[in-house]
Amino acid sequence: MPEAIALVDVRAAYEELRDEIDEALHRVCRHGAFVGGEEVEAFEAAWAEYSGARHAIGVANGTDALTLALVAADLPTGSAVILPANTFIATAEAVVAARLRPRFVDVEPDTGLAQLERCAEAVDGTVSAIIPVHLYGRVMDMEPVLELAADNDLVVVEDAAQAHGGRRHGRHAGTFGHAGCFSFYPGKNLGAFGDAGAVITDDDEIADRVRLLRDHGRRGRDRHEVVGVNSRLDAFQAAVLLVKLRHLERWTRKRRRVAETYRALLDPELLDWPGGAEAEAETHHLFPILSDERDELAERLGAEGIATGVHYRVPVPATAAFGSQEGLHPVAERRAARQLSLPIHPHLSSESAEWVAAEVSGLVGAAA
Repeated sequence: MPEAIALVDVRAAYEELRDEIDEALHRVCRHGAFVGGEEVEAFEAAWAEYSGARHAIGVANGTDALTLALVAADLPTGSAVILPANTFIATAEAVVAARLRPRFVDVEPDTGLAQLERCAEAVDGTVSAIIPVHLYGRVMDMEPVLELAADNDLVVVEDAAQAHGGRRHGRHAGTFGHAGCFSFYPGKNLGAFGDAGAVITDDDEIADRVRLLRDHGRRGRDRHEVVGVNSRLDAFQAAVLLVKLRHLERWTRKRRRVAETYRALLDPELLDWPGGAEAEAETHHLFPILSDERDELAERLGAEGIATGVHYRVPVPATAAFGSQEGLHPVAERRAARQLSLPIHPHLSSESAEWVAAEVSGLVGAAA
């Protein structure tokens, strides 16, 4: 039996790039510019170029990226924002922090992404924006989203926190709408050594306003133009991200190979997204399966040394924080009861992936 298998292995990424990362961090220590500076500027330029956006603005975390993008879009206070019920709670928290109201919609049963029909039904005179969430590394088909937004004069802010490197029709996640928001939390496909985030946009006004807002609303030292926040990307995180970005495409290819192993060996009934979209639309930040025996399966896999995760156990509108709205989003609730994430990361060997698949298959078969 192989050694214990982690859901995500951030230490392996460091060990692979130890010399590059150590030198980058030491360079920051030597020059002493810990907030802002050349590393932040270099990463922003590199991330903009990689993503195909005109602007990339580093911020403190992915939640702030969403919040500041919404504030920068200058939406009417108290207006509604459409977002899927199946997402990490930060998507909805950002809406509230921007003094807007979340309007949740149900999701597709075979992808977990927002149902376009439900989005269209949710539009009325109080809705000012929509947040498509590229969950699990799955880039939504954005053409119908953009058509809906154009027909109803909606701002589109993409939550691409789990979709680094994901593309549809050659366009990177986050570049379809007015702004795209990323988290570089350590477990992400492109992860820092702590919290970090970024907003990308082709809109000069949004970019300028996000830059203003992230640094206490000021230009220069003491020229405060608006009430802002302290949400700056620090130089250590930018230095780490700049090193890792050079390896992101290779790491994504490795994630896809792990996913191919799982899809080849697992029962198709377990598979959440069996494929069909272009390969680049799936970066496999997570590899979800669906099982009616989810919790039992997770416990038994854990006993065999295989870590798993649940993303997410409760739909956001059903949490106490958002009013415990149960029964309104049946597909999201059904997925929440069945979803289980298997280990997937660039340093997971083929042998380990095959072992995970064999254990899952054996346990599911035994429970049947």
